[in-house]
Amino acid sequence: MLRIGLIGLGFMGRTHLENYVRLESEGVPIQVVALCDIDNEKLEGRAAAGNIDTGSSGIDFGRYNKYTSVTEMLEKEQLDYVDIALPTYLHRDIAVQCLNHGLHVLCEKPMALNAAECKDMIQAAEANGKQLMIGQCLRFWPAYVYLKQVVEENTFGQALGGYFYRGGATPTWGPWLIEKEKSGGALLDMHVHDIDMINWLFGKPESVSCLARNVVPGSGYDVVSANYLYEDGKVINAQADWTLEGDYGFDMQFRVNFEKGNIVFKDNSLQVNVNEGKGFSPELSAEMGYYNELKYFIETLLSGESISIATPSSTMDSIEIAVAEIESADNRGAWVSVK
Repeated sequence: MLRIGLIGLGFMGRTHLENYVRLESEGVPIQVVALCDIDNEKLEGRAAAGNIDTGSSGIDFGRYNKYTSVTEMLEKEQLDYVDIALPTYLHRDIAVQCLNHGLHVLCEKPMALNAAECKDMIQAAEANGKQLMIGQCLRFWPAYVYLKQVVEENTFGQALGGYFYRGGATPTWGPWLIEKEKSGGALLDMHVHDIDMINWLFGKPESVSCLARNVVPGSGYDVVSANYLYEDGKVINAQADWTLEGDYGFDMQFRVNFEKGNIVFKDNSLQVNVNEGKGFSPELSAEMGYYNELKYFIETLLSGESISIATPSSTMDSIEIAVAEIESADNRGAWVSVK
């Protein structure tokens, strides 16, 4: 039985809790025993909704021990791991504190604000012999998992080019999100999903060129278009925009072209178009990546194995790409080497 402490009850923390409740009901040997947030309203289940409908299980918040201090929770509870769903600027410090307390850590994306903070987290995990995984949920999202398999198995030949996109309204469920120093803006908070996917699929690019602008005062770059240079010449672009107000809603999509076909994900539907023959829609799991990532982390801990998906070293690479993009945007799209 894994005893879990959940730190942060905003949109994503609540999403994780919904999935833990489901996993418990399915007989997975876990128990969320403690919740921690500085906001008592959130501890009672009154969190703002986010940009994706993740469902609702009618959680009984009265069943959990509640804390407004991470230190107090760690002192009073016997836990096996913590799930950190806090604002990005807190990730490093809280993750290191929990790892040094001898706990495994699942930490929401983005891993941290910069590579130095990521390294601190990795060093703490290694020093304490604990697992650290970052919640880059697209690595567990069925359509993106299918794309990863196609790339790895060379199913339709080599990738020639690709386009990745996500967009929606400026987030209102956490005021910290529109503070550049705390979230990194849309570039680091939203666009990092596609940065991470490009990194996962194709590895770190040699360099990046990013055009971006600030629309919401103080929020950092919130309209982004980035290009990625690879030795084999594949043409990769990713865009993000969180200033799309009105009835726009939320959208995420991709298109990747291969030597023998192309794959398009749009309107939550995946289509494979082969160059010769009839296109098709692969049968995919209906599960969201949030459920799949939590289940994977739990199963890995229970088996005593090591994390192999969304490893901290790999997700740190994604942060290094993001930092290079920010430098490029600061210099009007100049090509910047990825360290």
